[in-house]
Amino acid sequence: MIGSRGERLLSNLVILASTLLGCFSFLYPFFLPNFQQTPSPAGIRLSEMPLTMTLVLGLCVIALLFESQQGASNARMVALMGVLVALNSVLRYIEVAIPGPGGFSPVFFLIILSGYLFGAKFGFLMGAMTLFVSAILTGGVGPWLPSQMFTAGWVGMSAAILSPLVVRLGWQQRRGEIVLLALFGFGWGLLYGAIMNLWSWPFITGPADQYWQPGISFAETIARYGVFYLATSLAWDLGRSLGNVLLIGLFGTATLRVLRRFRERFTFVYQPAEV
Repeated sequence: MIGSRGERLLSNLVILASTLLGCFSFLYPFFLPNFQQTPSPAGIRLSEMPLTMTLVLGLCVIALLFESQQGASNARMVALMGVLVALNSVLRYIEVAIPGPGGFSPVFFLIILSGYLFGAKFGFLMGAMTLFVSAILTGGVGPWLPSQMFTAGWVGMSAAILSPLVVRLGWQQRRGEIVLLALFGFGWGLLYGAIMNLWSWPFITGPADQYWQPGISFAETIARYGVFYLATSLAWDLGRSLGNVLLIGLFGTATLRVLRRFRERFTFVYQPAEV
């Protein structure tokens, strides 16, 4: 049988495999020989979707199974994740029914706070599963969904790096904590859009100064993408960034207080009685 330490290692390897799969999914077109561009990348991406979706969902399920086997507290955390994913999916359903400005979406609020409090693994699964469940609820299932799951997972996973920084600065449960989380949400509002553009950008054609062409250098690729992003995505992504800042500023303190109570109730250290 695999011990708890081995299960934890395997669970971490599963998340690493998911991240590498996501990176490959976004970047492989840039390295294909004799790459053919098309006015509509959806057809090419649609052919990839069954395999990519099967892999990412399979990896997420395996990670959840490993987590649930590591003790009662971990099983409760998995149950809590299920509740948060369901709540976040409802928020996205409301977003679809009543669209906000630009790329505004309330779902990143809980993804960021969950990853910050419960760790990188929890944050990745929270992000990926939220996008999957909410896509089913809202009818947003399409060839772009696996890429959305990867990117939302990275939002939650990277939020975990803020926790030791906040502890080191002594900002726990203080205003500085919310400010840092809001700045993080602002940055990811832009970065989420910049990453998701790569789902289609290498496949499509347009003005030479904005679109990729096989054979150009890495520096020129970055320069062209920068022009493309400023011209097509920045204004839209600012809506998402400012929405993240607004939600974290208004509701971050209260939500963190509630989530911390759950964390304290689900995590404990057993100490045998002294004889």
